[in-house]
This record gives sequence, structure tokens and C-alpha cells, in this order.
Amino acid sequence: MDNIIQDIIKPNWDEIHRARDECCNFLINHKLSGDVIDAITMVMHELLENAIKYGNYESSDSLISYTLKIGKKNITIEVTNPIFGDESRHFKTLDKTIQWIRGYQNPFEAYIEKLKQVSVMPLDDKESGLGLVRVAYEGQSILDFYVRDDNRISVSAEYQL
Repeated sequence: MDNIIQDIIKPNWDEIHRARDECCNFLINHKLSGDVIDAITMVMHELLENAIKYGNYESSDSLISYTLKIGKKNITIEVTNPIFGDESRHFKTLDKTIQWIRGYQNPFEAYIEKLKQVSVMPLDDKESGLGLVRVAYEGQSILDFYVRDDNRISVSAEYQL
């Protein structure tokens, strides 16, 4: 049985559910615990959701790719999507958020702090920033990203087994 799945989806909210189901079934087939499956499928969902929210889909052939790989000691999820060439503001925000999360000894502390921030935000604010903190805390994953030369960004999360 392969330890990796890779797929491509359209930037469509319904596609997230299909990808999430595919990942869930893959993890079940590898006989991982329910807690691990829940964590990894949530991480996949959050990363795909962010790819749709912040990606560049002006071209009709712009797609999102994802990879889920089970290693001996970890599980890695990577989502890659097209971006605008002038997205330095978003990169800086992403980098700042990831560094902010890493600045806490325990991701739970970052989670609580982010919940406090979100609790005073206007209800119509669409960017809470809670997704990446959920990945770190609830998903027990270490986040990273890199920008590729082809105007695509890859965001990864690593879960320790």
C-alpha cells in the first residue's frame, strides 16, 4: 500500500470535502487512530480552505494540488496553489503568523491568544487568522511554507506520530 496520495482540485469549496474524504479514507486504510485521522483531515481542510481564499484563480486552468505522505515518524500535508506575483503583503502576513505561533512554547497558548483576538473582532471580518493556529494546536502540526519560482506557494504541516 502506498504511503502517499497526491491529487489536484479546482478552487471550489465542494472540492475541499472530496479531498478531505479521500484523505480520511487513505488514513483509515493505514489503520491510524481516530484522533490522528481527525487531526490530519482538519489540517488538510484548513490548508485547502486557505489556498482557495488567498490564491489567484483568474486563469481558468488554475488548480490546487495537495500531497499527504505518511512517514515512519510523521505525516506531512502540503498544499500548493497559484498566487499573484505581487503578493508580498500576504507572504509577510503568512510568515509573521507562522513565526508568531512558533514563538509560543505550546500552541495552546497561541490558540487561546488568537481566540481572545477573534472575540473582539467585528462579526463581518472574514480573516480571523484562526485556521493556522488551529493547524498548530488542534492539528498538532508544525507549519512551513515556501514560494516557488512559478508564482505558486506551498504550505506544509508536519504531524509527529
